[in-house]
Amino acid sequence: MAKSPTLRRRRLSRRLRELREAKGYTSSYVTSEAKKRGKGKWSRGKLTRIENNEWLRPSVIDVDALLDIYEVTDPEERLAYATLTKQARQSGWWVGYADVLGKGAYVGLELEAASIRTYEALVIPGLLQTEGYARAITRGHGVVDEGEIERYVEARMARKQIIAPGSTTGPSVWAIIDEAALRKIPVDVRAEQIRYLIEVQRRDLRVQVLPDSAGLHAATAGSFAILDFQDDPPVVYREDIMAQLFYEDAVEIAHCETVYRYVQASALSVEDSRAFMENLITS
Repeated sequence: MAKSPTLRRRRLSRRLRELREAKGYTSSYVTSEAKKRGKGKWSRGKLTRIENNEWLRPSVIDVDALLDIYEVTDPEERLAYATLTKQARQSGWWVGYADVLGKGAYVGLELEAASIRTYEALVIPGLLQTEGYARAITRGHGVVDEGEIERYVEARMARKQIIAPGSTTGPSVWAIIDEAALRKIPVDVRAEQIRYLIEVQRRDLRVQVLPDSAGLHAATAGSFAILDFQDDPPVVYREDIMAQLFYEDAVEIAHCETVYRYVQASALSVEDSRAFMENLITS
């Protein structure tokens, strides 16, 4: 499985926070100790950013300083943290598309997810978009420069490598797509996109349609995705016009999982969804 520096940074942040909490130290105490020991420039805000995974490239010096304060002396454990820090400092493939993907936080997480459960209310999930649809939706977002549009499309297609046929390391994907999203597909790319949604399915990639006839449902608040990992806690992702939002609190995760189960129950079965989409192509 490909190694995601995004996931490594998240893991490193969580483990450093857990070390502090296990010692019973406050953020103020740790900051004060780091200053006393001459371990670089420290503030409570800096420690908070580290523990909240708000850093871009973890500092080896900072991590070593925290391990000293937390009295981590076992050589093997120190080596494990050094390795994790090195991995967290690397750059993912999406850095080459920073002009269209920004920091690529979500892309970095989806790269190493064991499973992705997504509900989309108005658009086709990114991993399941065809080139034609990706191009159309980029134009729909107001991008007019053809070169920039192609950059968006290239980045979107690069993401899809994790679900490429024959891939043995990608996530399982369960996508629930609202009927509204299917009907909003531009006419000139509709048949191709819907046909792709039908044909891409396999044992570990399923698509359900949430029909208009379902009426009001548990996810009327909007689209979201739940990402599960083999060795790390799950995360819920939501996106709006202003920001990418990540939720990691156990209570929030449990709520979103409940909502997803309700939406699954409201959606057509996989088989009926396939027939529904076939009908959209021919009608």
